[in-house]
Amino acid sequence: MKFTTLPKLGDKVSKICLGTMTWGQQNSEAEAHEQMDFALSKEVNFWDTAEMYPSPPSKDKQGDTERFIGTWFAKTKKRNEVVLASKISPMDFLRDGKTRFNAKHISEALDANLKRLQTDHIDIYQLHWPERRTNYFSTRGYTEEMAAQDLTNLTPFLETIEALNAEIKKGRIRAFGLSNDSAWGVMRYLWEAEKAGLEGPITVQNPYSLLNRLYEVGLAEISHRENVGLLAYSPLGFGVLSGKYLNGEQPEGARLTLYDRFQRYTNDEARWATEKYAQIAEQAGLDMAQMALAFVNSRHFVTSNIIGATSIEQLQTNIDSINVELSQEVLDAIEDVHRQQPNPSP
Repeated sequence: MKFTTLPKLGDKVSKICLGTMTWGQQNSEAEAHEQMDFALSKEVNFWDTAEMYPSPPSKDKQGDTERFIGTWFAKTKKRNEVVLASKISPMDFLRDGKTRFNAKHISEALDANLKRLQTDHIDIYQLHWPERRTNYFSTRGYTEEMAAQDLTNLTPFLETIEALNAEIKKGRIRAFGLSNDSAWGVMRYLWEAEKAGLEGPITVQNPYSLLNRLYEVGLAEISHRENVGLLAYSPLGFGVLSGKYLNGEQPEGARLTLYDRFQRYTNDEARWATEKYAQIAEQAGLDMAQMALAFVNSRHFVTSNIIGATSIEQLQTNIDSINVELSQEVLDAIEDVHRQQPNPSP
């Protein structure tokens, strides 16, 4: 395994992060425990979850992923070997769909996170997506409708920062991060925190893959200059970049076979790009999934690459991507495809 350092906290974390959102939908508790055992045996010591998981989210299964992690911690007594990230999620079935990032809701959500996880602290506590409407979750541009939103009805940035800093002082979280946020959002949190002499966000968890490199446009420079690490999610585009859906294939039990709600990685432009990336991998003698993950692993602004798997075989392949070094020829070929079809899956 290769390791990076968490901004500000200084923890040594694996460049590969174990994603957990299939646990409770596509994976049983026993399978989740098997994945945790295997990942830690491969030195993957950084794990990410959320209060709304598993995904796709549902009211009856909400929290199962954290519960599975909690029972593993209780069984193995290995909580101190893991750097753990989780999230507060503004889902419609949580807190009556009225979640605000204020002290009351952050405290309530964190109470439940910690109880399910059977731990007394979370290392990085993330805001799953902004209260305000902005261009995340498949929305490419910042629309006039978004611009018309009145932010005075939402929790002020400083109030959220103060609430999270209060939890840091209590020791219930060690730091906080953002997720699915924009360059403006990240900078506003940093500015408000610095102005108030408080701790600001240390990470941002946004999508990043061969099919979606929008993070590079503005946020990558923020990562570099403000020391805010990217936790890259969907590095395989829901499995599309493994090549398993090429030529119209719909493998049994695969995520896009089971759930038709995930369409952003299967539009015509994404299919064209995926076919080109598959050709690059084949010509270079590379496993396509490992090539896609190795590309993300190699980016200087990525603190950790969040992988997910539904089988130990997939998990092994994904973890082994850390040992794949892409040649300049492969990188040039990837850039050529990107120039022709940039970011087809926002």
